[in-house]
Amino acid sequence: MLSINKKITAVRKPKPTPEAALLFGKVFTDHMFTAEYEEGKGWYEASILPYGPIEMDPATMVFHYAQAAFEGLKCYRAVDGRLLLFRPDKNFQRLSDSSERLCIPRLDVDFALEALTELLKTDQDWVPNTEGTSLYIRPFVIATENSLGVHISQKYKFMIILSPVGSYYKSGLAPVKISIEDEYVRAVRGGTGHTKAAANYAISLKGQEKAEALGYAQVLWLDGVERKYVEEVGSMNVFFKIGGVLTTPDLTGSILPGVTRDAVMTLARSWGIPVRERRISVEELFAAHENGHLEEAFGTGTACVICPIGCLSWADREITLSGGQTGELSKKLYDELTGIQYARRPDPFGWMKEVPV
Repeated sequence: MLSINKKITAVRKPKPTPEAALLFGKVFTDHMFTAEYEEGKGWYEASILPYGPIEMDPATMVFHYAQAAFEGLKCYRAVDGRLLLFRPDKNFQRLSDSSERLCIPRLDVDFALEALTELLKTDQDWVPNTEGTSLYIRPFVIATENSLGVHISQKYKFMIILSPVGSYYKSGLAPVKISIEDEYVRAVRGGTGHTKAAANYAISLKGQEKAEALGYAQVLWLDGVERKYVEEVGSMNVFFKIGGVLTTPDLTGSILPGVTRDAVMTLARSWGIPVRERRISVEELFAAHENGHLEEAFGTGTACVICPIGCLSWADREITLSGGQTGELSKKLYDELTGIQYARRPDPFGWMKEVPV
């Protein structure tokens, strides 16, 4: 295990106030974690440093060939003051899996957790106290060899940065309007859709731009081959309650295996709600709405936790779900998950990891 060197800043930044007005990902804490990798040498120079710019050569390979993967998780200040992480091992394992797909050296999950713990200890005062706020954590790995030849980089940098945040959507738990994208494609089987590759999100921007221009908050992507089966929303996995069954697209290789997605299925099953992972066509959704079987829909993800969907648009058709209100199951899941995350409710699944400070 690498030792972690620390260089603590002499001048601390002022904390943003009021916390309730925090925007998502706009403010950053005093410190960051970095580690270097070189082929034949492995990971080295693990450090906690003052947050600031990093110097990179114009020929750095990540700029040209997009070898970059990232993760997103949160640190919560519990009602009793403790600092808690929600299933962080799952996020770092997924980062390691994403890296492997992009020919980036795998990260040791235990070391990544140790690095995050030390960084959180250093910047613990940045974890906000206000209800609905948290400290967003962004680990990422990028290729740093200076070369314009198309090959696997021989050098990498692993970093973790922290940002105190409020709700991802300004509307909070209010339902959002979603546009089903049938022109552009996000991912196909055999590609990188199941990873948090940075390039995946660049690919999704065109569809997002199109949706926002039409007055929708997010895009629901279809499969890249038949263009008929729903896959995921731009920043979320998606669920539909159809005829009493909680249904979500199965993991076919083009959908991100969400940590919150898995937690939602576990909770639903523990409540006796039938859960099914399978292919879901747009035609089926609109037919289920027409015959009254589509009861509600919502997205899941670290940033939003649960995001109710109040409207779905496809081609020239638009349907309203749950009367445009937050569905009963969506609200129950949100309350239970956030209750566990802030330690307002018991954690029967052992999901929360306390940060020793």
